[in-house]
Parts: sequence; C-alpha cells; structure tokens
Amino acid sequence: MDTSCTKNAYPFFNQLPCSLKVLYTMVLLTMGMGYMFAMIQIYEVHSGRDGKGGISVKDIQIAYSGNKAATKLEGALNGPMSGMLPAEERARIIEWIHSGTEEKKYAEAVKPIVDARCKACHDGSNPHLPNLTSYDGIKTVAEVDTGVSIGTLVRVSHIHLFGLTFIFFIMGTIFSHAYLRRTWIKCVVMATPFIAIFLDVGSWWVTKVSEPFAYFVIIGGALMGVSFAIQWMVSMYQLWLFKGKPSESNA
Repeated sequence: MDTSCTKNAYPFFNQLPCSLKVLYTMVLLTMGMGYMFAMIQIYEVHSGRDGKGGISVKDIQIAYSGNKAATKLEGALNGPMSGMLPAEERARIIEWIHSGTEEKKYAEAVKPIVDARCKACHDGSNPHLPNLTSYDGIKTVAEVDTGVSIGTLVRVSHIHLFGLTFIFFIMGTIFSHAYLRRTWIKCVVMATPFIAIFLDVGSWWVTKVSEPFAYFVIIGGALMGVSFAIQWMVSMYQLWLFKGKPSESNA
C-alpha cells in the first residue's frame, strides 16, 4: 500500500461539489477580512511608541522591552492612545509626568482630562487595563516603562498559539485541495506559518531581555502574512477560475 505524499488520494478544487466550494469560499472571505482587521489592530497598538508616525522596529522593541527614556503612560499617549484625546491634553499630561507627577498638579491639570477621556475604559472593571480612577493608579503607569509584563506575555502567548493554530489548520485544510506541480512546495507553504508562529511568539519573550530580537518578531509576522496570502489567493483562484485538469500523479 502506497502511503507517500505523492499519492493522489485527495480531491483537487475542481473535483469538489459546488456546496463545498461555496463553504470554502465563505470561510476564506471571512478569514481574509479577519486577517485584514488583525493587521490594522497590530498597527494601532504598536505604531507611534517611539514618538514618530508609522510602525518601526523601535516601536516593537518598546512594546516588549520598554523605554527607559519614557514612562508607560507617555508611551501609550504617543502610541495606541494618541487618538483618544486632543494633542493639547496629551501635552498637558506629558508635561505633568516630566515635572515630577505631583499630586496637587495632578488634581488641577490631569484629573479633569482623565475623568473626561479615560475613565470609561480605565475604571478598574477590566483587570487587563490599568485603573486610572485615582492618583495612585495613574502614578503607577507614570513610572519608567519596562515593557509588557510577564503575566500579559503568558496570556497573549497562549491566546495566539491556540488561535493561530486553528486559523492555519483551517487555511491549510482548504489549501490542501490546491494543485501545484511540486507537492513539496505546497507542503512548505502549509508548514511555514506554524514555524513562523514559534518564531514570532518566542521572539516576544526574548525581545523583552534583548531588543535586537524585535527583528525576528517582524520576520515571523511577515512569514505568516506571506503564507496566508499565498494560500488564500491560490485557493480562491482554483476554486472558481482554474480550468486545467491536474495530473492524477500529483497531490
């Protein structure tokens, strides 16, 4: 009995029933939209942490290892929270941080802004967000930025490991119906995102203690994106537009 990878025991896209092709198409469209929003979310969370527009290696380094020249609050105001309040109010809070975070000045200049702009989310009801309802709470995040906490890394790592595994398992299952002249190329494309997941998530931890590993975070994310795009485009094309008749000897 031949059990090699070259044995064609699996149908190609043009051999599938219409109902299954429709199902795969809907799944691909939904996952494509989800991946697009994931990229937007990554940009929104990490961009601007270095005080400049766009997303850079420095932004990734600050996110995981911190910024010894700024505080967590300042980094958030210049980065993911920059659009949540006017530039004038951001400047007032940053000035308070640089002037020594005095409680009297907090009550006069900062508390009204926090009450109006921040309390809705940072009221203590969400354990994953800092509580900014008091001076002590806001002073905690007005200290030197040491990057993401170990607890947060554990939480985000297990979510990504489980979530991305399901995403690329589904994508790989659909893509396995694709016809490529070389079976090994298809296998490499399907295996690449799983290797990239280990590279990406593992590099988060290492970047916390060694900033140059931020490049591997970017490389891992790029490999996942390229693999996702290849599988998505090839699958969509062969589902409805590919008219060739695959050789029965290639999977």
